[in-house]
Order: sequence, then structure tokens, then C-alpha cells
Amino acid sequence: MSIPTTFTYANQTVNRLGYGAMRITGAGVWGYPDDVAECLDVLRRAVELGVNFVDTADSYGPNVSEELIARALHPYGDVKIATKAGLLRTGPGVWVACGRPDYLRQQCELSLRRLAQDSLDLFQLHRIDPTVPAEEQFALLRALLDEGKVRAVGLSNASVDQIVAAREIVPVSTVQNLYNITNRTSEDVLDYCQENRIGFIPWYPVASGDLARAGGPLDALASAQGITVAQLSLAWLLRRSPVMLPIPGTSKLAHVEENCAAAHIEIDDATYEAIDALGA
Repeated sequence: MSIPTTFTYANQTVNRLGYGAMRITGAGVWGYPDDVAECLDVLRRAVELGVNFVDTADSYGPNVSEELIARALHPYGDVKIATKAGLLRTGPGVWVACGRPDYLRQQCELSLRRLAQDSLDLFQLHRIDPTVPAEEQFALLRALLDEGKVRAVGLSNASVDQIVAAREIVPVSTVQNLYNITNRTSEDVLDYCQENRIGFIPWYPVASGDLARAGGPLDALASAQGITVAQLSLAWLLRRSPVMLPIPGTSKLAHVEENCAAAHIEIDDATYEAIDALGA
């Protein structure tokens, strides 16, 4: 079968295998990484290997990920930067939802400054804050789109009902939820996105747990193809749906090269079906 290599949202075409920039930060997604130079090299190498979709958030660091992306990649050329807002950071490993419209607007302006852009390529609501009326959060996203502050809007960690409600107020270009071979709790969201040509960005795209252990069933399938479990996970995602936009992240050059190679791997029907059965 022919697997599409690109996806287009809001008149922006990106290669379907992207890069997630959460890991170019310190422990607990807090502060700067131990090796800033290597993280800058990782960003540049990802682009050299064909990545033109980089996902980040104001909360990664906080601010650190966006700053390093700008240092490594600006001016961006054909590379699209997707960022997010909606989570406060009060310490390592601590994430607090904040969807107040004034806060989201402030964070959009700060991301524009850090990324040195006039308009954000993709601005995603990191969480729908349950303490703020959802329609107020969606209306703010609509206002930013109408004002040209952002070129496209996305949601993260959203249900089908929430996506439907948001689309009554603002066009939704992408949805970013947890999804991989071993965790398919967002299967209904993926199906909805595919039906409506909405990009689906699976965070934590590489399989983990017992199925992915050394010597386990996924390891055996990967070894039979001469690839790694990470590459098998990403290749399966790319085949799973034409709207899938995996964003594997790493702070190591060797790993970014391994991950990017998955864009050129096509698993056969028998392997795909075996993986599908394992994760069912």
C-alpha cells in the first residue's frame, strides 16, 4: 500500500514524521538540559533528515524549549513550529491547567517573542481548563486566529465531544492526544480526526511496557525486520492513519537519527496485523 508522506492543515504542508521538543529541557521538564549544545545539534539534525514539523510548548522548561528552537532553527524557512499554552509550571514535574483567556493571550504573545515570529504556525490549547467555561477558551483561540496572531489552532488532550464543541467556534486543525501501540484510549478521537481531516498528533508515540520489553513480542517483530522497537512503533503509526503526525522526541543525536529513519520504513501486512492484534 502507498502511505502518504505529507499532511496539509490550514494551507501548511508538513512531512508526517515530526519532532517533539519536550525533552530538550532539564529533569522534570524543568530548566535547561545538561548538554545544550547537543540539543541544538539534535534540532538541526532533525531538519537535515527531513523533519519540518517541530512541536513544543511554553511550559517545556518553561520557555526553554521555545528558546532553543529559535536559537537552532530561526529563520525557519519551510519548518513549521507548533506550540502550546494552557499549563502553568510551578516546579519540576508539576503541571497546572490555566485556560483563562487573558493568560492564553499573554502566552501567545510571549511565544511569538521567543520564537521570533509574526504569527504562530500552530497554537494548541494544552489542556481544556475545567474551571473556565470551555467556550471562553475556544473564543480566545478564534480571536487570535482572526487577528492573525496564529495561522492554525489545535487542541491537546481532548475528547470527541470537546472537539465538536470547539469546532462550533473555531476551526480545529490538529488534536494532540496520548496514543501508541500499547495505549489506544484515544482510538475514538483518532477515528473522528480521520473522518474530518484533522491532524492527529500522538504524544508518547513509542510503545512501552511489557509488550515492548527486550525479548518481548514487539522486540521480536522489530528484530525480524532488522529495526528497533521505536522504529517499528513509528512506522506502525504512520501506516495506521493518513492524518497521523508522530512527534518522537529525544535529546540525543543517535536517537534522532534512529527515529527519523522510521519515515522510510514500510512494514508488511502480516507485521502490521500482528502489531494491531497485540495492542487490541
